[in-house]
Amino acid sequence: MSDARIIGAGMVPFGKWVSKTSESIAQKAILDAIADAEIDRSAIGEAFCGTSYGGPLAGQRALRDLGMTGMAITNVENACSSGASGVREAVSAVESGRAEIALVFGVEKLTKFGGGTLPLEATDIDVSQGMVMPASYAMRAQRYLMKYGARPEHLAMVTVKARKMAADNPYAQFRSPVTVEQVLQARMIADPLTLLMCCPTGDGAAAVVIANSRRARQLSRRSIRIKASVAQSGKFETGAHDISQSELTMRTVALAYEQASVGPNDINVAEVHDAFTIAELMYYEAFGFCEEGAASSLVESGQTTIGGRIPVNPSGGLLCRGHPVGATGIAQIIECVWQLRGDAKARQVEGCKIALTHCTGGGVSGLDHGACLIHVLGR
Repeated sequence: MSDARIIGAGMVPFGKWVSKTSESIAQKAILDAIADAEIDRSAIGEAFCGTSYGGPLAGQRALRDLGMTGMAITNVENACSSGASGVREAVSAVESGRAEIALVFGVEKLTKFGGGTLPLEATDIDVSQGMVMPASYAMRAQRYLMKYGARPEHLAMVTVKARKMAADNPYAQFRSPVTVEQVLQARMIADPLTLLMCCPTGDGAAAVVIANSRRARQLSRRSIRIKASVAQSGKFETGAHDISQSELTMRTVALAYEQASVGPNDINVAEVHDAFTIAELMYYEAFGFCEEGAASSLVESGQTTIGGRIPVNPSGGLLCRGHPVGATGIAQIIECVWQLRGDAKARQVEGCKIALTHCTGGGVSGLDHGACLIHVLGR
């Protein structure tokens, strides 16, 4: 079990910050995290920057103007899991003794692409044939609906739930409530996924300060323990395989539960990778929150909203908080830090003691996903 602890957290509201540079977006989150940790920036021994589209030396570019140079700065690219992968590297850094305190931040400025689907690597055979992420998840949705008898209304219910909780999150990109009918009637993107069943593109940054347990005890009474930090990548498969389940997520969460000495019934809140609504339903089952094929009943019953048995994405998730790729995994962790501290205000999950974050990344031919990062946090 990991014993690294989060002593500071900061992020900027996600949105379309066209007039800002990625460096300035990152710097605000970094300074907020350091202030929250109540340390001087000189106390940080290593830094990690998670970004997928931020260009070379994104970490050094952001930290230079803050006077934070000379130390080891590592840039981490792992698609949507970039920021969460940086957290895992920081955990290793403080537990190995390389640094007592490490900074991790994720940043992305996706408005530079002008909208549309994010570019993937054209050398991949699926991408070269026109595969984009909405199409990939639409095929998963079609398979899931056919296999388990779920309906498009259940996909819409995920968005309705996310908007309801995002309404109380000042960092969320979309906060206006919607109805099931509005979600279903929105513009079709890739059947059965409408526009409101897909996460938006946007800009944003998030940062955490991580310390070893000894330093954390000295510095903070509000530190949050990282009980598990697990990464896995997808296994290459040829031929037909069942895309209605995520083998990668099931394998990764099993390792995380083992490392943290917890099970699905111990989780009080989860922040999961709901880039498209079908993903959230699939992941309910992968985490063991319900039986296979029962995810539609779980969301319909209201058990995954605040006040339910297992609130999922009280931040609004990727669907509503937004998905500036490199920042997402860290933003998930920050939401759980606030929940565990009791600082989530109107979206607070009462009695929150154990939280789980889950971030997958990348579309690569023959792989379920390129990467999966799961963290389990506790008081």
